[in-house]
Amino acid sequence: MTPLPFLAGNQMTTLDFTAAIAAADLQAVRACPKADLHTHGFAKADREYVFQKTGCDIAPVETPLSSMDDMHSWAKTNIGTLFEGRNGRTLGIEANFVGALRDGVTRIEFGDDVWMVTQGLGSPGELVESIAQVHERLAPHVEWIPQLGLSRQCPLAALQAWMAPWLDLGFHKVLDLSGDELAQPIDVFQPLYRAAKAKGMRLKAHVGEWGTADDVRRAVELLELDEVQHGIAAAESPAVMRFLADNRIRLNICPTSNILLGRVKRLQDHPIRKLFDAGVKVTVNTDDEIVFGVGVSEEFLRLHQAGVFTAAELDLIRRWGLEP
Repeated sequence: MTPLPFLAGNQMTTLDFTAAIAAADLQAVRACPKADLHTHGFAKADREYVFQKTGCDIAPVETPLSSMDDMHSWAKTNIGTLFEGRNGRTLGIEANFVGALRDGVTRIEFGDDVWMVTQGLGSPGELVESIAQVHERLAPHVEWIPQLGLSRQCPLAALQAWMAPWLDLGFHKVLDLSGDELAQPIDVFQPLYRAAKAKGMRLKAHVGEWGTADDVRRAVELLELDEVQHGIAAAESPAVMRFLADNRIRLNICPTSNILLGRVKRLQDHPIRKLFDAGVKVTVNTDDEIVFGVGVSEEFLRLHQAGVFTAAELDLIRRWGLEP
């Protein structure tokens, strides 16, 4: 698959994108550069590529689930151990970059969770190199930003021990906290975020998907976040939205994920519009494309077809995602 050219900020690309959105032309939308800043490990895996390699056709979730536990149960049933072990890991990384190419994603952030050092698949350096090799082989013109993940349900002492060798490596550009948003108070993770900030990493965390607007503000303040993954609960509070806008905190939002996990009933009512109108910088992302079956291009088209944004507004959001 031929990599798509990186044309962010080019006026012709803007015209092409807005015309493609207005025409509901998925292939033309895919041909325009875009980012996916909220995805996990193999989560952007291309369904067709996985089927070609394994014969396993992973049909995405079609009706809303009621909880994260339901999603984990779905993944266990439908994905199982497909991406486990060395071969499974390689398959997932390959399918991720193939998915990015197919979707016209020219900038993507993903990597490993710190607990990967417990899986016997190699040192942090070896694990990073395994992604870098696939990146260079399949998608060298896609800007890959290595992201280091933390799981919120893990004990602090374990996270500190696992994280240390990754920080010593000094390779990752971004830190993200995900998992059960209600598992532990956000302040527990302050030492880890201080350590990452000392290494010059950009700081993100999943918050406000299941929690409250106040949880979003508290996480930004305590962890000194640069960005928030999801953060849609902030729309419940004008004060929190103003705080995010004033401090230029970007929210990396995944509309289809929010609907299929039961956080939003209809796309037409998605709080991304309210956040945008309040001056909060937002981006559109996939979260778990292999689970929800929708790429960034489809996300943009759906938002337009639902009347949430104009084509010009979606182009602005697209360009926000491509900003360094």
